[in-house]
Amino acid sequence: MRDAMFCYCIACPEQETVAIVERCGEFSHIAQPGFNFIDCCCGACVTGSLSLRVQQLDVKCETKTQDNVFMTLVISVQYQVRKDALYDAYYKLTNAKQQISAYVFDEVRAAVPKLTLDDAYEMKDDIAKTIKDALAKNMSVYGYLIIHVLVNDLVPAQKVRDAMNEINAARRLRVAAAEKAEAQKLAIVKAAEADAEAKFLHGQGIARQRQAIIHGLRDSVADFKNGVESVSSKEVLSLMLITQYFDTLRDLGTSNRASTVFLNHAPSGVADIASQIRNSFMEASAADVGRKIQ
Repeated sequence: MRDAMFCYCIACPEQETVAIVERCGEFSHIAQPGFNFIDCCCGACVTGSLSLRVQQLDVKCETKTQDNVFMTLVISVQYQVRKDALYDAYYKLTNAKQQISAYVFDEVRAAVPKLTLDDAYEMKDDIAKTIKDALAKNMSVYGYLIIHVLVNDLVPAQKVRDAMNEINAARRLRVAAAEKAEAQKLAIVKAAEADAEAKFLHGQGIARQRQAIIHGLRDSVADFKNGVESVSSKEVLSLMLITQYFDTLRDLGTSNRASTVFLNHAPSGVADIASQIRNSFMEASAADVGRKIQ
């Protein structure tokens, strides 16, 4: 006989609830929801009740993964008493929740140690399916139907979570550093390309400028010789160098840049410059002839 026994002449179980009626300690019948007359004079009484609603049991289970990380799993089991097995659900189990928790512990501690921490997160649906299959097979004998099994949470130790966060942060910082370096590389390459293009165009401009100066000098010398037949080419070139020299002095004087230039401004300095230019041309011509002979 159970610890608590209540004798009623009338039993009124609520909706989706049934009452267990015994007579003199022996099972008599199931009282359905609503009004039920209990013959208490003959020893009949209501000894307990069963809810036919879907119930949920949250089980916290601590276990270890394959890579030796301790973690806590929160397993939610949704179950219901089978209407065709009310007798088994009431009499075969003393504590249904305790029995379900024991099966959950057994299955979790058999499945999770085969997985690494990352695999446990990725395969939590497989873990839930394994637990559900085992519970459905074992609890059906006792009149319980397992509806759903959910792995609601996987909680590693706090130090493990901190380490995982640091690993993830370091990975993201490495990616960010690589992207930043790539951007800097692209900026440097583009700047170098722009500088090379600018220098190329600047060189072309200088080359065209010098070519124009040479053509101008050549035409000036030709025109001067045609006009004055007694003047030699050497004298004409010296005159043109003097003109260019004074033009250079004028440009230096009108320049806005703060700079100091030391020049030999004696009259003989122009002759020296002309001599140096002639010697340079002669040396270049001699070198060119030597290369052709070789």
